Amino acid sequence: MAARTLSWLLSRSRSLSSSSSGTASLLHSLGKKSGGWRNMNRFSTAAAVEELVTPQVSINYTQHLINGHFVHAASGKTFPTYDPRTGEVIAHVAEGDVEDIDRAVSAARKAFDEGPWPKMTAYERCRILLRFADLVEKHNDELAALETWNNGKPYEQAAKAEVPMFARLFRYYAGWADKIHGLTVPADGDYHVQTLHEPIGVAGQIIPWNFPLLMFAWKVGPALACGNTIVLKTAEQTPLTALVVAKLLHEAGLPPGVLNVVSGYGPTAGAPLASHMDVDKLAFTGSTDTGKIVLELAARSNLKPVTLELGGKSPFIVCEDADVDHAVELAHFALFFNQGQCCCAGSRTFVHERVYDEFIEKARKRALRRVVGDPFKKGVEQGPQIDTEQFEKVLRYIRSGIESSATLECGGDRLGSKGFFVQPTVFSNVKDDMLIAQDEIFGPVQSILKFKDIDEVIRRANTTRYGLAAGVFTKSVNTANTLMRALRAGTVWVNCFDVFDAAIPFGGYKMSGIGREKGIYSLHNYLQVKAVVSPLKNPAWL
Repeated sequence: MAARTLSWLLSRSRSLSSSSSGTASLLHSLGKKSGGWRNMNRFSTAAAVEELVTPQVSINYTQHLINGHFVHAASGKTFPTYDPRTGEVIAHVAEGDVEDIDRAVSAARKAFDEGPWPKMTAYERCRILLRFADLVEKHNDELAALETWNNGKPYEQAAKAEVPMFARLFRYYAGWADKIHGLTVPADGDYHVQTLHEPIGVAGQIIPWNFPLLMFAWKVGPALACGNTIVLKTAEQTPLTALVVAKLLHEAGLPPGVLNVVSGYGPTAGAPLASHMDVDKLAFTGSTDTGKIVLELAARSNLKPVTLELGGKSPFIVCEDADVDHAVELAHFALFFNQGQCCCAGSRTFVHERVYDEFIEKARKRALRRVVGDPFKKGVEQGPQIDTEQFEKVLRYIRSGIESSATLECGGDRLGSKGFFVQPTVFSNVKDDMLIAQDEIFGPVQSILKFKDIDEVIRRANTTRYGLAAGVFTKSVNTANTLMRALRAGTVWVNCFDVFDAAIPFGGYKMSGIGREKGIYSLHNYLQVKAVVSPLKNPAWL
């Protein structure tokens, strides 16, 4: 189900690509100068940006959820959350700090030590998670609208891919709840040895803003299936949908204190959670620089184990035997999906020199056809960036690419005068030492590099501090086998990209993180293994 939903997005992307007609020929006549692109883009998409749809959803939850109740911040403070289409405030949310984290951890500790959740039968935990998935599906459109309003991602993406994937993830982990067990281990001597797989305790979880609902599911699902309790800190940019689904979880039968949600900023809410002495395990998704701070705080406090899903600069390798039209579309999707705000985005597009010029021309045309506008409107492929900070960061990297003498094929500027919209941008003649080829831009900026042979592209693809994902596009099984083993990345997609499924593990090599999320591997993050040894008297067998 999850893999199919993203396949739907790619299929939709292809259908939009093939419907260009006369517009493409006009764009082609404008040439490669960014000024011509800007004029055409204003003509073709300005209405989509300026005539905004009013979201048909209400905001009902803005407080912390602690011990089963919505409560104000201890300080009484709130902070604004924004509509990235306009930069306008849509709600004020409780601003958590150390006192709120203490209250939430205390509730989670009591629920773990004294409450019913870890003592409940695994089957009953399974049933609660299944009921929750049913409720999510019932509220699909409401959740998708709120996610789009607070995040800026296309509504169709949220409603048809991400919310269904969220429900699928919880059903997947519901299925695991009563299948977690230890082993009986043969030992040298007259001993009975068994292992117990026990919940680790109170899990602290910090999620990012680019996929608020899905990151909630990636972390909360396995932790609950294993019998743990949780304190979750949402991203300050996107606090709204986590509060709604947390309320639905309690409607499904989750006991008070098992899941606590605190909104707030990293230094004042995230740091106290990471360094809390009564948190037994920490999980964080975000930037590599922040991940280092989180890891240090965890180590300096009670040496709690940490899983990290961090940044990436993923290579997308187009070999000389590629179907160029298909490769262009897939590379476009790999980079521009979710406004380019994806940790595993194929942000270094390596293209073999024999097909490089053809690929560049077609990639430029495809970017010019990309529909940017109000994410609530049907047919829009790209909404705004999340906020002013990210918007300005993307534009700085674009200026860096121009100053480094990369060729700006199209884009390169903001779109419209309101909100955080950025033109789909393509650079060619990109060199490995340019910042746009080294740093995680996290925006709609495609950098296309040329290579000569497989050995060269392996070396260059691996010359990065990151190792989250990679894409390989080739008709040759032998080439695919060579690259999938040589690339130092946690996921290698062959002739596809961004295929996510509940059962497929995800995580990185090097500075892209520690540990894996999703699949059976994520359960290991939330379990302790205990060996139990007892002597045997006159055993019939060993």
